[in-house]
Amino acid sequence: MRSTQIRSTFLDFFTSRGHRHFPSSPLIPSDPTLLLANAGMNQFKPYFLGEVTPEFPRATTIQKCARTSDIDNVGRTNRHATFFEMMGNFSFGDYFKADAIAFAWELLTQGYNLEKDRLWITVYQDDDEAEQLWRKIGVPAERIQRLGMEDNFWSMGVPGPCGPCSEVNYDRGPAFGREGGPAVDGERYVEIWNLVFMQYQRGEGDKKGDFPILGDLAQQSIDTGLGLDRLAAILQDAENVCGTDLLRPTLTTVQELAGRDYPGSAEEKVSFQVVTEHARSIAYLIADGVLPAKDGRGYVLRRLMRRAVRHARLLGIDQAVLAPATASVIANLGGVWPELTAQAALIEQVVTAEEESFTRTLAQGTRLLNAAITRSRENRSTTLTG
Repeated sequence: MRSTQIRSTFLDFFTSRGHRHFPSSPLIPSDPTLLLANAGMNQFKPYFLGEVTPEFPRATTIQKCARTSDIDNVGRTNRHATFFEMMGNFSFGDYFKADAIAFAWELLTQGYNLEKDRLWITVYQDDDEAEQLWRKIGVPAERIQRLGMEDNFWSMGVPGPCGPCSEVNYDRGPAFGREGGPAVDGERYVEIWNLVFMQYQRGEGDKKGDFPILGDLAQQSIDTGLGLDRLAAILQDAENVCGTDLLRPTLTTVQELAGRDYPGSAEEKVSFQVVTEHARSIAYLIADGVLPAKDGRGYVLRRLMRRAVRHARLLGIDQAVLAPATASVIANLGGVWPELTAQAALIEQVVTAEEESFTRTLAQGTRLLNAAITRSRENRSTTLTG
């Protein structure tokens, strides 16, 4: 199933069940507590907090999201990305756990025809109700696992609405890892859909990530997120997102620039995926108004560009890589996301200037490093001073 059909299947399912389709909000959020839009619920935060009464009690979206908290895992796992499309359905004081679980099960097993016996469920450690609802719908007890707050309690990462969650995971088979369910191996049992039961409000957390629960929200609501990338990899039998129709054209471009085929060695495989995946993030960020800077979201963009260029150089690509890679993203996804096409000239201008600047910096830094290494060797030293 191609990504266009995955999107339409999702939206058709929920709009036919009384959900209003809202467009994705930009990656630059209106919420001042957020650097970038990182979840489908961001634009609905006032509804969850009870600050605004929504005109419609049910909503569905396909939200552009950017997250760099797991950037070091990109290319080293099959499931991490810095940009992704999050397909979501939302209830603002309307339905709660029972309907959210029933909707998810019906769409996955009938709409996307996923095998029931390959779906595993995790629930929050104290959530007896969620486990019973999954068992009632037909999931055997041995494929339901209870996990703690780190895995099955969701918040935005900042003060705001939060709650326990239940995740649907798909068993990709022994080629992807160990037996034992998602509690044992998140690569084999990949999380595809997170159902968040929004019922609490959290306060400011400490450096360890712990945060106080300030109390109940005015109403119980639902926030879910089904990752398009991960579902596409499953439905298209791709090892990872770079093998799906979302990014395969960009990977092909990177292979042509490198003059050899993916995956190569283990480290080359990582570099191929980093350049490919980051090119998509870069294109979307610039299209939504983010420009390179020394801090804030502009620094996130700059870091992504420099990281992509560095990995391109590791692949032996000495020519410009960001312009052709982002151009392939635009050609492939601009029909779905017209802002990419509208900002194509700006994207090319920004990535070209940034890559040229970083290439000069990289060359100068490499010369300094090599000179320091030479001096160290001449002095028969095996270390470099700070």
